[in-house]
Amino acid sequence: MQKIRKAVVPAAGLGTRVLPATKAMPKPAIQYIVEEAVAAGIEEILIITGRGKGIMEDHFDRAPELEAGLAKPGKEKMLEDVRSIAGLADIFFLRQKETKGLGHAILKARPFTQDEPFVVLYGDDVIMGEDPVAAQLCRAYAQYRKACVGIKEVSPADIVKYS
Repeated sequence: MQKIRKAVVPAAGLGTRVLPATKAMPKPAIQYIVEEAVAAGIEEILIITGRGKGIMEDHFDRAPELEAGLAKPGKEKMLEDVRSIAGLADIFFLRQKETKGLGHAILKARPFTQDEPFVVLYGDDVIMGEDPVAAQLCRAYAQYRKACVGIKEVSPADIVKYS
């Protein structure tokens, strides 16, 4: 059985569930999602973006000007943190030219995933824990050799936030 090495992160939507935070910075939770994927053993991550989301690519790239400014005594930890973002994993970006929904976004990832098993990680809810949810799903896949889905129960009043 093939180990899950790839993750797809759909991030091309409008981010309306977390407005106003997403007005200028799309999906602030993307870094946490990438860190969770890496903690689960994921080596390659495809982030599917849309128009106006180039800031995500910049976030996971090196920032020489910022790094130079942080290369001073007393700022070593911040410099290390900024540099580590670019080295988390092999991160690729694909622009979904039309927002036709989640299924379309995942279909656009097919050349990236090919015939390999992969994890789809969303930025709508971040669940922090010692054992990352992505790792739990990878173990379930390895054990049962079937597709697995992680779910979170929400109150009936909160269902409208997910439509």
